[in-house]
Amino acid sequence: MNPLGNNLDYLSAFIGGVFMSLTPCVYPLIPVIAGYIGVRAGGSKLKGFTLSLAYVTGAACVYSALGLFASLTGTLFGRLSLSPITRILAGAVIILFGLSMLDLFRIEIPGIIKPSGVKKEGYIAVFLLGLISGLVASPCVTPVLFSILAYLATKKNLLYGTTLLFVFAYGMGLIFILAGTFSSVLVSLPKSGKWMVYIKRICAFILIGTGLYFIILAIGSL
Repeated sequence: MNPLGNNLDYLSAFIGGVFMSLTPCVYPLIPVIAGYIGVRAGGSKLKGFTLSLAYVTGAACVYSALGLFASLTGTLFGRLSLSPITRILAGAVIILFGLSMLDLFRIEIPGIIKPSGVKKEGYIAVFLLGLISGLVASPCVTPVLFSILAYLATKKNLLYGTTLLFVFAYGMGLIFILAGTFSSVLVSLPKSGKWMVYIKRICAFILIGTGLYFIILAIGSL
């Protein structure tokens, strides 16, 4: 068995992260984060790149820890994690989060920690900002993130769970890295609009379809 799982899963996670960066909850933050990084980069593309990388790595660490926890939970439950009932529950949870992305209801993580609390300078400050951004998940990211965690809970692979969320975070952070490194990218970005809502809905239907797929497979194995 491949300890890192299917390569297609990683590609899907990365692409899913890129889509998440184009949703209404994340996209408007790009100029804010890029501006924060740009001031500290002082016009240096190399420093802008490394600072952006530090920011994304901070968020990736949070998501990887969540992936590790979800995989560890599946490992602790052993055979229970592979039972059809567990897969049906996981599918139902994923569908629930998909419906939340259609704005039928909202699922949020309370913003207890605010980025304004970071007052240090340099790489540590940017890393902590990324860390906090990962902790304070936005309404658009939360359903997708928790759906991935529900999927990982059905697996018994710690390395797979950790690295899959790490790749997802870097997919979501790709546009932040580009915007933080090249100011021309920030200028050429399209303005916020209804197209972001359409992307969010596409992601919602993908989640619902994934949840139904889980349930159909589980019912077939009963």
